[in-house]
Amino acid sequence: MKIRKRWILLAPLAILALMAFIALGGEIVQQLWNRLLPPLFGWRELTFWQALGMLVLCRILFGGFGFNNSDQSKSRRHMGARMADRVTGRMEAMSPEEREQLRQGMRTRCGQDPSTSESPEQ
Repeated sequence: MKIRKRWILLAPLAILALMAFIALGGEIVQQLWNRLLPPLFGWRELTFWQALGMLVLCRILFGGFGFNNSDQSKSRRHMGARMADRVTGRMEAMSPEEREQLRQGMRTRCGQDPSTSESPEQ
């Protein structure tokens, strides 16, 4: 019975705290936008509701909804390390001539001219 009374008291407080947090976030976005972007770029000022909409939109586009699958986030974090391991393994399997040919090809594709100090004879 005590637990039920505690929930009855805490639920409205939790709802109010959540609403205050959302309102504070909207106000912060509005103030930052209105003080920075109109003077810098000449854009219009935002109302509170527009700022709240921007906050929700950014959360959707960049932050997701907080329901992350731990397996997916773990695999994303380690993807760079796995790719580096694969490239290292392939480079070690190549002969020195093949490595230099690959390096030259990458320099050409990336728009860098081979420098005059680097010559194939070295």
